[in-house]
Amino acid sequence: MAPAIVAESLVKTYGDVVALDGFDLEVQPGTVTGLLGPNGAGKTTAVRVFTTLLKPDSGTATVLGLDALTQASALRERIGLSGQYAAVDEDLTGFENLDMVGRLYHLGKQESRLRARQLLERFDLSDAGDRSVKGYSGGMRRRLDLAGALVAKPQVLFLDEPTTGLDPRSRLAMWDVIGELVADGTTLLLTTQYLEEADRLADNIVVIDHGKVIAEGTATELKVQVGGEHLEVTVGDASHLSTAVTELGHIGRGAVTTDEVGLRVSVPIDAHPKLLIEVLRKLDAASVDVTDIGLRRPTLDDVFLTLTGHPAEEDSSQEISA
Repeated sequence: MAPAIVAESLVKTYGDVVALDGFDLEVQPGTVTGLLGPNGAGKTTAVRVFTTLLKPDSGTATVLGLDALTQASALRERIGLSGQYAAVDEDLTGFENLDMVGRLYHLGKQESRLRARQLLERFDLSDAGDRSVKGYSGGMRRRLDLAGALVAKPQVLFLDEPTTGLDPRSRLAMWDVIGELVADGTTLLLTTQYLEEADRLADNIVVIDHGKVIAEGTATELKVQVGGEHLEVTVGDASHLSTAVTELGHIGRGAVTTDEVGLRVSVPIDAHPKLLIEVLRKLDAASVDVTDIGLRRPTLDDVFLTLTGHPAEEDSSQEISA
């Protein structure tokens, strides 16, 4: 089966800034691909190229076999896009916003109205459907924007950081909606900074940094790249850190890392059933006060830190409610 989305050697620059630097990607039909990267990595630029909103300097991009440059009109009829910011008309009601989108897609008066009501119900906006969007909360606008991207029942949907700015409850609700879309067979390209989001939703994850793909695979495959389990010990006193580092250095199979602020010591290990007991005995014999101990498997945050040299950037300071 041919890929639903393909990028080959895409390059896009803005003056001295290289947004895409030989970007390659394949997304299989009926799957969710998470495009993961920090701010400025090139995620949004790639989406804008795929959705015919931006012309690359070089390279090719096709969606459903249609060239994003030479067959842009035909392509727009078969895709949906929800960007980082809700693109809704505040002076219209929720229903009028969706009805307008349907008319723009030439669905006809009756079909546009029917589709608008269906989507308002699906996104839990029926009660607010006939109210002006000016009175909507940020989370409601976000849901309305996503509903607008689905009016024409697109075969491929592009979601550019769809939950940025949402509070945790609204983000979980949005994840449920996205899960329903995938269950219906929609092909989805999702860009995100939220590692938990990629871990939960994506069949395949592509990590992009400085406009290039630096890793690709399932969440499990990427986690394996950074190694196995780590033993993490928290001590009760800063004076015990150096002793804990020495003792864990004899047990682990790699470099010991220390968090002096959190009083934590971590080391990669080959786990076995009695390991924690052995470690506690050694630390007790060395008079180290242990307040917490446990085994920790790698997370996508570990993957991101290993691959890019810095943690994912998540800004939760401007969350908006549902």
